Amino acid sequence: MLRAIHADPSLLNRLKDDQVVRVIRDTAEEIARLEALQLRAVADLDLRRRQADSVTAEIALALSLTENRASMLVSAAKAITTRLPRMLSLMDHGQLDLYRAMKVTDATVWLSDEHAGIVDVILAGRLRGKNANQVRKAATYVASKTDREGSSQRSEQRRNERQLRLHHNAAGVSHLSISNAPAEKATAAYMRVDKVARDLKAQGEARTLDQIRADVAVDLLLSGNGGEAERAEVFLYLDLATYLSLNDDPAELAGHGPIPAAIARQIVSGPDTTVRRIITDPRDGRVLELGKTHYQLSADAEEFIRVRDRECRQPGCARPAQNCRIETTSSAKGKSPQDGDDLVTYCARHRLLKNRPSWRYEVESDGTLSVTTPAGEVHTSAAPPLHPPRGRSKPRRSSRR
Repeated sequence: MLRAIHADPSLLNRLKDDQVVRVIRDTAEEIARLEALQLRAVADLDLRRRQADSVTAEIALALSLTENRASMLVSAAKAITTRLPRMLSLMDHGQLDLYRAMKVTDATVWLSDEHAGIVDVILAGRLRGKNANQVRKAATYVASKTDREGSSQRSEQRRNERQLRLHHNAAGVSHLSISNAPAEKATAAYMRVDKVARDLKAQGEARTLDQIRADVAVDLLLSGNGGEAERAEVFLYLDLATYLSLNDDPAELAGHGPIPAAIARQIVSGPDTTVRRIITDPRDGRVLELGKTHYQLSADAEEFIRVRDRECRQPGCARPAQNCRIETTSSAKGKSPQDGDDLVTYCARHRLLKNRPSWRYEVESDGTLSVTTPAGEVHTSAAPPLHPPRGRSKPRRSSRR
């Protein structure tokens, strides 16, 4: 079918929506297979040249790439063809494209060959259907668990490499960025700027939100008058054993992904940190309760829903729940919502999408959100568990004294 449509693109007009989506997916699979072949060729050329600068420059010219991009391609080719054979196999089967595969190489570049091989095995069955952000989080989490000590050292090293960069561009504009900033501080800073920008927009500002955010950030840097200081909030999830230093499992920073346990404990021990108890179901890790026994539709209930959902519930969206709105979502059985399971967090973009007639959003009986696209494809997302399923602990034998 792909060859026929390539020869005669007008054939697309005869296909139904689901068939067009299938063509898009099949094309992506073929591209992934060709990218796997390209990586093998790049790795082979690298072995022949035996000089990194030479092969990088040659590939940059051959593909009309910058040398920086060509260098990234060479590094990815060497890693995937030697250290991550199962990722290469996924590409051969059209299940992983180069962009997502490079998220794995980036997450494992600091690992030894042995540890990288372990991550390769673990991830082999976990990446199908995941977008690039989800692949990055999964790879980072597994790599951090595989080499906990190395993960903590690498995080500290990267934080020590933080810097402010200024790049002057054409047309009288420049690019100002902070690289390797601590994730929790960068997230809190963005949220403060976003809060001020949204307040100004609500007051009738004609500028777009992006323009206001940029202006507020620059004004804060220059004069500190970007707006009244607000207490920014980020959600950090770590289990009690990690909090007590009984293990070094990675923690989860909403909107960012896994962070080393040592960094999480530093955040938790900060003077402005508020620690909240979260009760989870030991069978599947779902959030059951946030420091209270019962919830009503109130500020407490809204906080519970945000903690439970962690991020926008649109499949694949990573916008933190505290930047989202809570909306009623119809039950899969058509019943009127009766409890918090039918209240779901959505970011602004996906809230608009949810309310379009061609999209259907429903909450299943177990709390899973089911999203049906205009082409009839169904995608789901569940509130992320805070821990893997845990077996029941054996009852203690009572002893008399």
